[in-house]
Amino acid sequence: MGASMTMQKGTNVAVPARAVRIELGRRTSPGTPDVDGSALLTVSGKVRSDADFVFYNQPVHGSGAVRHEGKRTAGDVVTDSLAVDFARMEPAIDRVVVAASADGGTFGQVAGLHVRIVDQADGSEIARFDTADATVETAFILGELYLRQGAWKFRAVGQGYDTGLAGLATDFGISVDEPRQPATAARPPAPPVTHRAAPARPPAPPAAPPVTQPVRLTKVTLTKEAPTVSLSKQGGTSGVLRVNLNWEVRKQFRGWGAKLGRAVADHADLDLDLCALYELTDGSKGVVQALGNAFGSLGQPPWIHLDGDDRTGAVSTGENLTVNLDHKDRLRRVLIFVTIYEGARSFADLHATVTLQPQNGAAIDFSLDECTVPSTVCALALITGSGGDLTVQREARYLVPQRGVSPQRTIDAAYGWGMNWTPGRK
Repeated sequence: MGASMTMQKGTNVAVPARAVRIELGRRTSPGTPDVDGSALLTVSGKVRSDADFVFYNQPVHGSGAVRHEGKRTAGDVVTDSLAVDFARMEPAIDRVVVAASADGGTFGQVAGLHVRIVDQADGSEIARFDTADATVETAFILGELYLRQGAWKFRAVGQGYDTGLAGLATDFGISVDEPRQPATAARPPAPPVTHRAAPARPPAPPAAPPVTQPVRLTKVTLTKEAPTVSLSKQGGTSGVLRVNLNWEVRKQFRGWGAKLGRAVADHADLDLDLCALYELTDGSKGVVQALGNAFGSLGQPPWIHLDGDDRTGAVSTGENLTVNLDHKDRLRRVLIFVTIYEGARSFADLHATVTLQPQNGAAIDFSLDECTVPSTVCALALITGSGGDLTVQREARYLVPQRGVSPQRTIDAAYGWGMNWTPGRK
């Protein structure tokens, strides 16, 4: 394959790869909006249904051809990635529109916005398009993969919207579920809503509700002040719940954090393990973790599965764990936690984000506070079952094991799980 090319708006390039990664990148600095990548699979310029929209709340297309893989930070560049497998693309799909949306500001505040098309087989860059003329836009079509005479190509587009992700998605035929307003509140002006001068009564509901739920664009961020959320209220009542832990290593090292400098200079040296303690309604208890190959199962108890342990640091999606929500009534409580297996003595100078992504419904995310104690185990979230619903509570609690006590025993004692532990390795 030849050298990659930096593209001008409106130009196109052949995409000879069987599968590509679309990387939407930007430079990060305090006060700038977050940027989220998304893709619309279209037939003659429109989606067939809301299922053809792949984004943070609907991360995998039904065909498996396109998936949203989430964010990764390296230095001052944040990259949100989408994976595209052309072999799994349905024959009807002739275009994949690559979009970005700004969360908490406009693209005029975003520096270094670009999209790269990378061959998944060897990591080589096929194309890159940088856009630098944004002002008030809150959503952008950066480019599109399109089928021409049996071969895929990529075109640089650079078209902005000031109506956000909702406006862009609606343009392609997506039905968007906006947050309901209280009866007394004025409706937001965007996306466009038809207003009558002074309606005497509420507008009549539509004659026939759509077969599928409209997509939700809202995100839920848990904080110290508002640490809990009901999964069912966010639409997360069935399918799977994907728990993702992503982290970056801060450049500055302070105090005993300085000892981490050499060890965590390279992500490959750092091995964080995502784990879960569980208790089922029948009273059985256990742990899902890489240690001892206790990866769990989605199709049988404990209905929780660890997606494997990546020890190279090469995979861009962090650590992932999946919960089967179709059996949520069997779960009494699940404690998601993370341990440092090797590569650092503490979570100090690690900036970690936890995202809980229900297959249906809004994403729930939160950041961990700065770690100021020599902690090697952190309780992330406590999921509690009650009356067929699951409540997610942000814990973000750093624990310091006593000398000779394992991180697992430490977290068990803190939450009163009452398990018997034996040494294990992976």
